[in-house]
Amino acid sequence: MSAVSIRVTVNGTPYERAVEPRTHLADFLRHDLGLTGTHLGCEHGVCGACSLLVDGRAVRGCLMLAVQADGAEVTTVEGLARAEELNPLQEAFREFHALQCGFCTPGMLTTLMQLLEEHPEPSEEMLREELSGNLCRCTGYAGIIRAALKAAPLLKAWKDETRAAAKENAA
Repeated sequence: MSAVSIRVTVNGTPYERAVEPRTHLADFLRHDLGLTGTHLGCEHGVCGACSLLVDGRAVRGCLMLAVQADGAEVTTVEGLARAEELNPLQEAFREFHALQCGFCTPGMLTTLMQLLEEHPEPSEEMLREELSGNLCRCTGYAGIIRAALKAAPLLKAWKDETRAAAKENAA
């Protein structure tokens, strides 16, 4: 099979690359762009470790082909922070020890970013339901839920500040 040219913006940076049509998005991010924060666990879409955001929607990077992301805006765990400043969800994960081995953390964070964007006042039940597709062997989810509940009201203000700063820098 011959390579296909794609254009994709990843964490705010535009890229144009030739990829094999069968290359999964997670492999493209890890091997072609060097963004190793997206983890591969089961490679069947079950564990959620490879979750990332494509046009603001959480997707499984091991199931989506890189060519399907042509023209899309992709956000990986590396793109969640603002410069050297962690976002409120990342800070809350640190505060509540919502990670242990850290393998599931990138997928948990990106999945929660979409949920908190759409539901800035989630219930514990909603969080547990949304995270049911992201497996964690270490934490028991308690710290993750506490972190998401604390971060939820702070995240909107942080995103608004980030957007305002980006507009100011563009002007």
